[in-house]
Amino acid sequence: MEQWFENLLWRSRMIVISGVIASMVGAVALFYMASVDAFYMVAHLLHYASPELDMAARAILRGETVTHVVEIVDGYLLATFLLIFGLGLYELFISKIDLAEGSETASQVLLITSLDGLKERLAKVVLMILVVRYFEYALGMGFHTSMELLQFAAGIALLGLALYLSHLGNRSH
Repeated sequence: MEQWFENLLWRSRMIVISGVIASMVGAVALFYMASVDAFYMVAHLLHYASPELDMAARAILRGETVTHVVEIVDGYLLATFLLIFGLGLYELFISKIDLAEGSETASQVLLITSLDGLKERLAKVVLMILVVRYFEYALGMGFHTSMELLQFAAGIALLGLALYLSHLGNRSH
């Protein structure tokens, strides 16, 4: 009875496959969305060099393009998050990925050996997403008071501190 129950417990880890599949489908969908957005952004820019476009319209187009680029980067980062999460779940709960372990070209980012390692990699991606989101938000900001400018500067300083502390954490490993 005990052996049967332990066998059942061990095989129940296969439920994680649903999370792996959902993460991979989500990653593919986000890569697709970000790639489509990038294609349309470039197509939208084809008339940028047109002599009919005045400087004000060109400046507006440039600003919109920078915002679109940030959104595209954000989409790719979210897709990367899901990819790392899916691969990490698979490696931790199901099986090691033989192709990744034996390959000289495989990135160490995708080799997950512990739950802490998975959390650490995901935290770095989340931090980058937050940096990109802050940048996206900052592009649309208009400063009306010196306090708003000071708060914006404090936000940048805190992001810099977070990146610095993240870098310190990398060196300790």
